[in-house]
Amino acid sequence: MHAILKFLNIYFKLSQMPLVFGARGSMVGLVTQTLHQTDQEIQTNVTEELRYDPSCKAGRIEVTTNGGTVKLSGEVSNLRERIAAKRSAMRVRGVTAISDEMTVRSPGATGDATDADITQAARHMLDWTVDVPARTVTAVVRDHKVTLSGTVAWDYQRDAASRAMANLRGVTAVRNDIVLDQPASSTPAKTAIVAAMQRNAQLAPQSIGIDVNDHELVLRGNVRTFAEYREAEHTAWNAAGVTSVQNNLVITS
Repeated sequence: MHAILKFLNIYFKLSQMPLVFGARGSMVGLVTQTLHQTDQEIQTNVTEELRYDPSCKAGRIEVTTNGGTVKLSGEVSNLRERIAAKRSAMRVRGVTAISDEMTVRSPGATGDATDADITQAARHMLDWTVDVPARTVTAVVRDHKVTLSGTVAWDYQRDAASRAMANLRGVTAVRNDIVLDQPASSTPAKTAIVAAMQRNAQLAPQSIGIDVNDHELVLRGNVRTFAEYREAEHTAWNAAGVTSVQNNLVITS
């Protein structure tokens, strides 16, 4: 009887831990998780994640943490590196918010592209980016900062235009003023959005509430990680008829 109880106790403990499997299905180890991490642990993990990510120059980025909010500061080489650093920090368990105080190094110091060069490159990029409808978006460049304007139907198209500009040499910031235009008759269907949340393996839909007001969506409830926070918002933006998403989800990890 004692041996059976001991076996059940070991089985129960193992069942609470995620398993790591090798390429052919053999178990190679256990991953233990800490549900509540200290600010120092989060800061250490974010710093290690920045070092691990080859698109970030971690040596120039300072990380501080307060109550789960991570502040990133320092000077980076370009806008893509700044975006990559934020995304690296968002991947870390326990991070509930990001305060981005990084600055992009002044292009003048390195002889980078001029505003005229960037304007010409921006026009070509918008013309050649497949997710941006032709002749719908314009770019104005001043002091190496790009402002986008125009009208598209979907958020992914608006985001594609912004990402295309962030990849240009010499750009230090992008302001996205592109407007979403959906037909008045195309209002979001809450049932379709709920179904999309339920299909998504990255979400726990039972803890996410959705309110629909004409073309606007409001997300409320709790999520476990920043990644889930962003995935829920991305799923909401994919709904037909949506022109605004207010993400009020709270990260509880």
